[in-house]
Amino acid sequence: MFGIVLSALNSLAAWIFRSIVVKFAVYFALYFVCTEFFSVIGGILPNASNLNSAFGGFTSGMWYFFDLLGLSTGLPMLISALAARFIIRRIPIIG
Repeated sequence: MFGIVLSALNSLAAWIFRSIVVKFAVYFALYFVCTEFFSVIGGILPNASNLNSAFGGFTSGMWYFFDLLGLSTGLPMLISALAARFIIRRIPIIG
């Protein structure tokens, strides 16, 4: 009787270790690597301080069509989607 209970506890402990502890460690490592990666990359990438001078050459007619097309909303979404796609494809397990 004691052997059956010990075997059941051994099976339960093996299941808990394989399904819960290992998955927690893997997902925590992925989370930690991604958060640290973004903090390092955020310091390397240029900021948007020079955008005013870059967009200063557009005429008022060009700005009208940019506003009409919703470029001020769509361009940041497009850039962030492309950056997310780039980063996701570089993660070995996912991409």
